[in-house]
Formats: sequence, structure tokens, C-alpha cells
Amino acid sequence: MIPADAGIDLDGYFARIGYQGAHEATAATLHALHLLHPCAIPFENLDPLLGRPVRLDPDSLQRKLVRDGRGGYCYEHNLLFGQVLAILGFRVTGLAARVLWNRPEGTVGPRSHMLLRVELADGPWIADVGFGGLTMTAPLRLAPGREQPTPHGPFRIVPAGDDLRMEGLVAGIWKPLYRFDLTPHLRVDYEVSSYFLSTHPASHFVTGLMVARPTGTGRLTLANTRLSIHHPDAPSEHHTLGSAEAIMAALEERFGITLPDRPALQTRLAALVAEAPPRTP
Repeated sequence: MIPADAGIDLDGYFARIGYQGAHEATAATLHALHLLHPCAIPFENLDPLLGRPVRLDPDSLQRKLVRDGRGGYCYEHNLLFGQVLAILGFRVTGLAARVLWNRPEGTVGPRSHMLLRVELADGPWIADVGFGGLTMTAPLRLAPGREQPTPHGPFRIVPAGDDLRMEGLVAGIWKPLYRFDLTPHLRVDYEVSSYFLSTHPASHFVTGLMVARPTGTGRLTLANTRLSIHHPDAPSEHHTLGSAEAIMAALEERFGITLPDRPALQTRLAALVAEAPPRTP
């Protein structure tokens, strides 16, 4: 299980996400936190993109995601979220998954994604506040085969051989997100995977920009120069950002990110703009 770390600043975390509810290990608390966390703390990979280290110790997570106005990727989000839940009295176990999203069927990738198992009085739940553009905004009961609503669309967990597969309903089609089992994982396991993902020259976290945040009315995503606004009941909007300055403005204004090392970021984003394929008329 994820141990409670007394050094986590709960009041600072709650202020960051706007939570004012009870400090009790209940289903209501879990649901409230699971919605507020990803809406307030964006998914982003600015540190790997800039060649900066990604640190997963509690002090670093708290400083970056809570105090410095930043976001992070799955390990950062779910390790911080797991620590908060543990302090509140939840029994939390870290799990790992093989990502299937936007990959050809049959592709076998590494266990590069983190998620959480949370035990409640009525049984186990799956929590995950760090899956980029399709991050869940509610926990799911660990009940395979059951479609479950969230504030940002239905999800389900289905059997997949000896494993389980997480799926989300996108434009009326069930899309696979990742495949996982219930083997517990520790911080050291995530540190090994995180180091590879944040430093290997072929890692998509190193080579491109990925930012996402659910909002009160849908979702926002930014992939390199492409800003997408996804509406629940209308077609998505797509905009090409043609300069580093435009991307930085979107990061600040739309995603609420306090930008690190602005000169280095501007240089890196300008390179992404130069590498982007030309827009079709």
C-alpha cells in the first residue's frame, strides 16, 4: 500500500484544487477529489521537453504540482493523489498498465502508466487522475463489464485474458486506454519507468508537447501546435498555434500553468513550431 507521508501539505493541496469538503475516507470524498484534481492540475510534460529531471519524491511533487502552479504526467499526478488519499485514511495501492491508446491493435508496450486501487467499505475502486487527454474525472468500481458514468463521459473496465482493460466511450465508440492487472507496484518501480520516459531521446515525452485538462464543459488538449477544444455534445474545435508565444499564452491562459524557464521554453517551442507540418488550406 502507499504509506501516508505526514509531510504532505493537505491544506495547500486542497487550496490548489479548490476542495472544501470533509477530511474523511468516504466515497463522497474520493469522488470530489477525483473530479477537482485533474480540472485544477493539468497533465503536462514541460520538464522532459526541456531536458529537466522529473522527481517523484513527495517533497518534489508537492513543490511542483501544488506550490509552483505546474502539472505533470501520470506518475506525478497519481503518486501525489495517492499520498493525499493515504493521509485521509484510504487504503491505496499503486498499479501499473500497458498503454493501448492510439496504438495499433496487438502492440505490446511496457508498463508505463500508473493508476491506483482504492479500498472502500463497499469494495475496491480504480482511481486515475493522470491519463492525459482522456483522464477520468471520477473513480470506477472495480466491476468488470459494467459501464460507469463520470462527469466527462462513460468508462468501463472489461476482462482482457488474465488482465483488465480500461476503455472510454469516445464519439459513440469504446476506445481502449490501457491494460492492467492488480499486482502492487512501489515508488521505485515507477522511478525506473519515469526515468526512461523522461530522458530517452525517442520518448514521446521528450520529443513533443502534450498538455491536457478537463474543464467544466469538456476537455482541452494541446499536442505540439494543435490546440483542441472538445465539447460533450458538439464537434471538437481545432486550432493551429503558429508561434512559441501563442503556445506559451495557451499554456498560461487556457491550462493555468505557471511556466518554467521562459527563455528555454520559448526556444524549445519555436523549434516545435518550425518542425510542424504545413497547414492544409
